[in-house]
Amino acid sequence: MLYLLLKYLSQHFDVPGIGMFMSLSFRASMGVILALAIGMIFGRRIIRLLQRHQIGEEVRNLGLEGQLQKRGTPTMGGLIILAAILIPILLFGDLTNVYVWLMIISTVWLGLIGFLDDYIKVFRKNKEGLKGRFKVVGQIGLGIIVGLVMWMSPDIVIKEKQATRAEETHLEYVDNNGARNAVYMGPAQKSNKTTIPFIKDNEFDYRWLVPGDGPTSEKLSWIVYVLVAILVITAVSNGANLTDGLDGLASGVSAFIVIVLGVLAYLSGNVIYADYLNIMYIPTSGELVVFATIFAGALIGFLWYNCYPAQVFMGDTGSLAIGGIIAVFALLIRKELLLPLLCGIFLVESLSVIIQVTYFKYTKRKYGEGRRVFLMSPLHHHFQKKGYFESKIVVRFWIVQLLLAAITLVTLKIR
Repeated sequence: MLYLLLKYLSQHFDVPGIGMFMSLSFRASMGVILALAIGMIFGRRIIRLLQRHQIGEEVRNLGLEGQLQKRGTPTMGGLIILAAILIPILLFGDLTNVYVWLMIISTVWLGLIGFLDDYIKVFRKNKEGLKGRFKVVGQIGLGIIVGLVMWMSPDIVIKEKQATRAEETHLEYVDNNGARNAVYMGPAQKSNKTTIPFIKDNEFDYRWLVPGDGPTSEKLSWIVYVLVAILVITAVSNGANLTDGLDGLASGVSAFIVIVLGVLAYLSGNVIYADYLNIMYIPTSGELVVFATIFAGALIGFLWYNCYPAQVFMGDTGSLAIGGIIAVFALLIRKELLLPLLCGIFLVESLSVIIQVTYFKYTKRKYGEGRRVFLMSPLHHHFQKKGYFESKIVVRFWIVQLLLAAITLVTLKIR
């Protein structure tokens, strides 16, 4: 809203210095500061409110060290994260930008699903919470919305670097050495292309999955894309949900992921860097940098109270929303195929549960008793069972995530 006000003032009045306040870097900086402030300052008030209404975590005794000490710790702390995202983005984001609105919708949509789950657990005293099929339906619904908007919105296009100079848009700029350079990009086009890591010609077109050519095959390729969006959002959202099991684990890991996505959004939304790195240029997607910095600030601000020993848990209100936001963000900047690498912690945590459950059922059917691959799943509980301190597990997972983040950025140059 402030951005639109400043834009109006710049168009109708000569206000000195207003351009600085409208710049992407300034709005991103102010957004992350406000997000941190909301998380660290107002987060305390939200925690007290949760304590006053006795919204505490019900902890089952699973034989984990220090587990029962967490009983009664306020949950639904994801409300802090949601507030720290939505308030700054509404103030400093460009609310005419379709990418910003998709991120706002994703935040509210999955935040509400997670809130319903926590509400049923806390107030209805139902440990199961919202039934899994309803969560999946909500995630599928968001995937359909994102996929259809990507398909139908005229504002979501890409431009690709061209070898010839027949119909290109031409942009000249001066580099740091004072030399004049030119960037040649093709015309804006609707496309469901995405990026493949570690490949020289690193673009994958979902149309390749559909036989034939023409309007029908193009529509079918977009239907495939919608299905991919559903799969990505469901997988990453549930992966983040499973990772949220130790103090500061999900919020810390997610902060590294979001920072990398913000860098990728900046590069993809800047025609000069897109040309230099030979990646597709996505016009107006640079506005996602503001959202990414705000999201990272919200996670770090929440970590102030969520680090060991946690004063508040995010609950499904936070974890489902975090994973879904990351998935939608990656889809918008066409980097969803990087998620298995970038979100490697989420992936491993999810696989540990799938392997454990599948092997247990298989051995029970074959031998009459279930056997386990891990001492406990998800994976972080396996290390707890082995006797590692909770804080050590969390920090080591952070280090692994930092390594994955660095490798993800390196994929821009290694092809």
